[in-house]
Amino acid sequence: MIKRELFFESEIDAAVKEEAYLALLEEKESGRVGYYDLPESEMLKRIEAFMDEYDFETRGIKNVVVIGIGGSSLGTRAVDELLAHTPERNGRNLVFMENVDPVEVQKNLEQIDFEESFFIAISKSGSTIETTSHLKLVIDHFDAPLESEKFRNHFAFVTDAGSPLDKLGEEISVPVFHIPENVGGRFSVLSAVGLLPLTLLGYDTRALLAGAKMLKDSFFDRQEDMLVEKAYYYASHADTFPINVLFAYGTPLRAFNAWYVQLWGESLGKVDASGNHVGMTPVGLIGSIDQHSFLQLLIEGPRDKTVTMIKVADFEVPVAIPDISLPHLEGTDYVNGVQFNTLLSAQCDATMESIKQQGIAVDRIEIGKLDTYNVGYMLFYYELLTSLCGHFLGIDTYNQPGVELGKRILKEKFVNQ
Repeated sequence: MIKRELFFESEIDAAVKEEAYLALLEEKESGRVGYYDLPESEMLKRIEAFMDEYDFETRGIKNVVVIGIGGSSLGTRAVDELLAHTPERNGRNLVFMENVDPVEVQKNLEQIDFEESFFIAISKSGSTIETTSHLKLVIDHFDAPLESEKFRNHFAFVTDAGSPLDKLGEEISVPVFHIPENVGGRFSVLSAVGLLPLTLLGYDTRALLAGAKMLKDSFFDRQEDMLVEKAYYYASHADTFPINVLFAYGTPLRAFNAWYVQLWGESLGKVDASGNHVGMTPVGLIGSIDQHSFLQLLIEGPRDKTVTMIKVADFEVPVAIPDISLPHLEGTDYVNGVQFNTLLSAQCDATMESIKQQGIAVDRIEIGKLDTYNVGYMLFYYELLTSLCGHFLGIDTYNQPGVELGKRILKEKFVNQ
């Protein structure tokens, strides 16, 4: 169960609201935007058949190593960190080979036993420089030539059909799982990009898709007016409130915040048809930690932010504050015997009330518990919110010309040396 509340007035009229529903329906039915179809794709069946064929238990696979960056890794990391403490997790380690920071690269190599690891190289384009660089490193460090059984028995690729990585996989007989061409990397967590590693980790990925499908069906049945109203408010007030803050209460939400930052920033930071630079800067905070840092800026700083509070009603981890009175610290005894979950929830509510009292636009999302169904719902919620904001801003939500510019400049730095 997920509860949502808006504490501001959107002032959107019925015609504009209907236009938004129709715009996203057109994106879906035209086939231009494919993430809408992922909750009902057949990819999971293929992944489950692949797992049966490769018999990971017998082969003693203890590490799932994701070689990918950005949209190829952030969604998987977000889901895993949200659910890692739940009984679904099967005990396999999840390792990310993402950044080309040499300290991180060396640390990853030291913790990987090749024979106990299964590597998933993920790149939508099939030529992402960080991914291909890590791939070369693994081949060299573990003496696993492409043509060898050693390599083929420990690798799968996830990429677009026809990409360089896809062609390589076909040439050397490595399993390849395709990302739909009309699904961008930052919207791909419910494709093989996320489903393959998450299924290998034991998560109920069918429930993940079911949670996403529930919200998808509700939206296209015109039952998500609150979501449309929120997006309209953000877009219509983007000049006044150019910063969107996601204040999530619970450390397991940290990676979800990072996923949201990429989704929001890469989708909405654009130049519109009139040549205006538009978008909202995403900021991810974790409560209660950031009550002791960023909250001061929210309360007394510039009025240029909107805020979403996320709380988890029940983490299902029953740890209480001991009924102990410490000398000179008796003033803190009012929380003795209280569950840490209850304290965190109360802090979230108190922080939200303090923000509301400043007249700041705030809304709240309450997740009943952290399970795959609710996580799937949350992923699709933010994808829909992003698409709606893009519609109201009048931009192409799904391209990233600024990112491509940086890639071209990087290549020139090496090629033209």
